[in-house]
Amino acid sequence: MSRFFSDKFAALTPYTPGEQPRERRYIKLNTNESPFPPSPRAVEAAAEAAERLQLYSDPTARALNEAMADLLGVEPDEILFTNGSDEILNFAFGAFCDDTCPAVFPDITYGFYPVFAEYNRVPYKVIPLKDDLTIDPTAYYGGGHTVVIANPNAPTGIPLSRCEIEGIVKANPDNVVVIDEAYVDFGAESAVPLIHKYDNLLVTGTFSKSRSMAGARLGFGVGCKALIQDLNTIKYATNPYNVNAMTMAAGVGMLADEEYTKNNCRTVAENREYTAKALRAMGFVLTDSRANFVFARHPQTDGGTIYRRLKERGILVRHFDTPRIDQFNRITIGTREEMDTLLAALREIIASNKSEL
Repeated sequence: MSRFFSDKFAALTPYTPGEQPRERRYIKLNTNESPFPPSPRAVEAAAEAAERLQLYSDPTARALNEAMADLLGVEPDEILFTNGSDEILNFAFGAFCDDTCPAVFPDITYGFYPVFAEYNRVPYKVIPLKDDLTIDPTAYYGGGHTVVIANPNAPTGIPLSRCEIEGIVKANPDNVVVIDEAYVDFGAESAVPLIHKYDNLLVTGTFSKSRSMAGARLGFGVGCKALIQDLNTIKYATNPYNVNAMTMAAGVGMLADEEYTKNNCRTVAENREYTAKALRAMGFVLTDSRANFVFARHPQTDGGTIYRRLKERGILVRHFDTPRIDQFNRITIGTREEMDTLLAALREIIASNKSEL
């Protein structure tokens, strides 16, 4: 860093994104992107918006808010769209956490949460997952913290039920509970219906996974009007035009083709179960993922070795060096053809490892 870098960020450890290599063509199963392109309606809408790029985008995202409100059964002013869900999460850490109200989240979860806390200079604590890598909802009851939980959790893919989420929200009436639903469309229950029952619930989501728009950067938050007003204060104090016009138009196009999204999610869920069954037949141990990935380890083969040998074969998965999960690899679910290629490579790797023992 330069000698001009502020001391307030000197100890900040940035988030490490998944690999995006360019030196060769890989089967990319490491960053939980969709294997499917966006809906043709989204592509057409973005192309039309590109003809008007001399104008600022609508800071209120009115058309997008109205389309999403119709889909979710909420009011347009109960939604805020952002530049990816990372932005709405960062807003939430800034708006609802401080020295008197620290953040709390699991020890094994989305790696950006501690970064958001450190960036916003707020204290935080982590609560260990149980031995089976599940979240204990009662561990988040009370405590005077802003609660942040990914549901399904990442990288485990294990969900909490809506009833369990409601228990956490109900037990923290004086603190905001943020439920990050980046992966909810692949088989978990959304907590959005609870926002009209509880004024302390913020649900965040993204178009990066189920709606095939990772490269467009579109996220959102859903909560009571007062919470959304708080977050809008942060938005308008930083970047009023945070969602560009092409992304906004593509988002409206995607929402106009919801059946396309549902079909893709069904296919991903089918491919997830197909892959999980084949992995278990090879001896892998998996969590009960309800996301667009599986989280797997092999009792006889080192997780880092599996990651490296897959990469040598042109297949990228995500490996974590974090204690307790350093033998796991997170594998994004792709097309059936991509998963068959992965499974064939894993059979070779496991067989080779056995022969070396």
